[in-house]
Amino acid sequence: MIIQLKGAEMDAKKNKSKKKKIIFFSLIGLIIILIIFFNLRAQREKALKVSVAKVERADLVSIVSASGEIKPRKNINISAHIPGRIVKIGVEEGQRVKAGDFLLMLDSTQYQAEVDRNKALLQSYKADLIRAEAVLKKDEKFYQRQKKLYEEQLISQEQLEAAQAQYEVSKAQYEALLFQIKQAEAALRSAQDNLNKTVYNSPIDGIITSLRVEEGEIALVGTMNNPGTVLMTIADLSVMEVEVLVDETDVIGIKLGQPAEIKVDALPEKTLKGHVTEIGSSALQKLTSSEESKDFKVVITLDDPPPELKPGLSATADIITAEKKGVLAVPISAIVIKEEPATGEKSQPTKQEGVFLVGADNRVKFTPVKKGIMGEMKIEIKEGLKEGDLIVVGPFSALRQLNDGDLIKPEEKTSS
Repeated sequence: MIIQLKGAEMDAKKNKSKKKKIIFFSLIGLIIILIIFFNLRAQREKALKVSVAKVERADLVSIVSASGEIKPRKNINISAHIPGRIVKIGVEEGQRVKAGDFLLMLDSTQYQAEVDRNKALLQSYKADLIRAEAVLKKDEKFYQRQKKLYEEQLISQEQLEAAQAQYEVSKAQYEALLFQIKQAEAALRSAQDNLNKTVYNSPIDGIITSLRVEEGEIALVGTMNNPGTVLMTIADLSVMEVEVLVDETDVIGIKLGQPAEIKVDALPEKTLKGHVTEIGSSALQKLTSSEESKDFKVVITLDDPPPELKPGLSATADIITAEKKGVLAVPISAIVIKEEPATGEKSQPTKQEGVFLVGADNRVKFTPVKKGIMGEMKIEIKEGLKEGDLIVVGPFSALRQLNDGDLIKPEEKTSS
């Protein structure tokens, strides 16, 4: 009996020990679960550090920048119209000339001889014409007399026909000489034109920007495959232009008359003013190493070009395509693009532009906006925001991972 009681006591002690161990390990497990839960909650609610700014009004200027070079509006290449040896040059490179001033002369011996030959030939034809005219008048009178005699039945029909044939031959010879004289006059004009082309005069007021030949050289006329000799170049520097290449994505916003500011590399201390006077109607295709890029030629006329400006200088133009004052604006960096998944009505995902609006509890909400013109650092907001709204402006890495309802921690509040 005593042995049975001792065994029962031992079993009770073992059961009690097991219960203590179960309770102990259960508490430890619960503590671990609570630690994990609170860590996950703390991690989920961890605020993301961002920069914020208020939506305020600003003056915006939309600019399209492009590079190119300075060119005169009138830039004339004087090329050889006829072949010949250059015997005299009357100008030097850099010399200022007026319209009609002598430039250079080719050897005219051959062309003068051609003019003299055609003059002599023309005089010969005119002399023959005088003789043919006299013969024609004589044969015409003889034919008229023979006609009267035939009507009076004093001569035969054969005699009348012979007189008529002689008259018609004389008339044909006279008319042939008239055509020969016209042909000779045309040949003389052509020879005289070639002779005149041996002397070159300036077609405009300007400056000799390039003189490419020397006395004694042979000027050659261009053909389909070989260009002719360019003797010199004359430029009118009173009207200067900047010819720039504008990317196809920017040229749509450029209009005739828009103002522009031009910086010339050789004149870094000066900013020149101008306006758009020409916009290319078709793209100038240019192949790059990776892909085909398309540019459009845009010409800007300078309002008051300085005298030291020279053709060929590199320049950069800022074309002002739009300007607004006192409009709602936000930093460009604040604009984010969210992709909405495809639904039953939308077969493809759609993209929406907007900003993250900061609430009173420092939680953000994505708000779609309608943009206007873009300035250098800011962009106009037409719809979606109001003045004084607080928005997230950066950094980019934070904007990429933000979602509606996320908690943020503003690092600083800056004025837009």
